Amino acid sequence: MSLRSRAWIMAATVGAVEAMKDQGFARWNYTIRSVHQHAKNNLRSYSQAKKLSAAANRAATEEKARQAEESLRTVIYLSCWGPN
Repeated sequence: MSLRSRAWIMAATVGAVEAMKDQGFARWNYTIRSVHQHAKNNLRSYSQAKKLSAAANRAATEEKARQAEESLRTVIYLSCWGPN
């Protein structure tokens, strides 16, 4: 390419970028930053969600163990003291 055509391409590129700025292209930066800040402040991180999930699973496991123990106690009671 000749130097003149390169200069025209560069001028057209600069003009296109400036036109995008004038038409609000730069406003997207504010929108993206705003959405990112909102997500950062209001959404739980992956590690927090993982900790909450682990706590819920632990509680469910403890409840199942309690029910199994109660069932075993009932069976033992009935086998010892129930009708023959």
